[in-house]
Amino acid sequence: MNQTQNHFKTIAVWHPYFLGGGAESVSLWILQALVPYYKVTLFTLTPPDLHQLDILYDTDLAHQENLTVKRMLPEALTPRFIDTLIANSPPLKLSFQHWAVRAFKSMNTEYDLVFSTYNGLDMGRVGIQYLHWVHVVDPQPDKNKGWAWLMMKFSEFSMDQLKQNQSLANSYYTADRIKSAYGIESRVIYPPVIGEVEVVPWEEKEDAFLCSGRIVAPKQTDRVIKILQGVRDRGFDVKLHITGGGGGTYQRSYEQKIMQIAEQNSDWITVYQDLPYKDYLHVIARCRYGLHSKPEPFGISIAEMVKAGMIPFVRKNGGQVEIVGPHHSELLFDQPSDAVEKIVQVLTQPARQKALLESLKKQQSLFSTEKFMAEIQAVVAEYFQN
Repeated sequence: MNQTQNHFKTIAVWHPYFLGGGAESVSLWILQALVPYYKVTLFTLTPPDLHQLDILYDTDLAHQENLTVKRMLPEALTPRFIDTLIANSPPLKLSFQHWAVRAFKSMNTEYDLVFSTYNGLDMGRVGIQYLHWVHVVDPQPDKNKGWAWLMMKFSEFSMDQLKQNQSLANSYYTADRIKSAYGIESRVIYPPVIGEVEVVPWEEKEDAFLCSGRIVAPKQTDRVIKILQGVRDRGFDVKLHITGGGGGTYQRSYEQKIMQIAEQNSDWITVYQDLPYKDYLHVIARCRYGLHSKPEPFGISIAEMVKAGMIPFVRKNGGQVEIVGPHHSELLFDQPSDAVEKIVQVLTQPARQKALLESLKKQQSLFSTEKFMAEIQAVVAEYFQN
């Protein structure tokens, strides 16, 4: 890459808000990949705390001279206020999204490239979009009515414009859904997974499971607890470490429910909330196993488990299968009862555990921050060469 020449290129990146999760990690690492070579402007509703995000995601963005943050809402509307509204009201979330679409289209005309790191988007011109899933900003065709229809009209959202962008997908599973939803092809670039985990010998690890990700109902944290309670009922004294990520404001009542269950079972359940990434890595280094109950478009936390040398048990449909590998059928489950049986089978076979660990090592090379950044840099370089 000709760094001197590319320093004169400017890129407008659209990510409307930062509430935690895998999409946020991807956006931050896309910025990390681009700022050494381009002048990058992040367009967002309210400015994020880059210092805090650097701590949570192990990026280095707060002091980058080539990064500018442009807020699209007045300063009187604080990030905490806006985040609370978005997290607790789907209609307001949709409204703010389309406000951000409209504002971005009016503000990005002078940039050399526009880049949505928050799913498919009409940016007013052709650019690059990274899709974590489909119909996130644009509603599903059968739901494009009422308030959704009004918001699409407000932002003058063009599906034809969305389809002209160069699309990147977080997994082949998502790429298939993109093809089905929009009729367009996409290039798969697996999300960034940090691999600097302390190497702890298997014999010294805890007989513990990790459940990682936001503590919200869609992540099915309660089902993970139910599964492991079933395993314990079969005579296995396993522990559970739950790590809530991102620092968002999602579904406080569900989070409180999980905290209450954890307190009632404090002899085997520990909850860690909003850990700095370095501390999170210390927790995952100590766990032998991982458990994730939600089918995911990708599943960064599952890739982290694989990178950390765990044996993860995941749902048998979704992008997370690509992380674990479809050939590891004994790690893929459907119902909670199925998960209990498969976990028990692995726990009772030390030789099989060793074989799985060796086999899973082959999956680790698929995911890293270095690989992710190199692929993003290549995509942008190719865009400017065409």
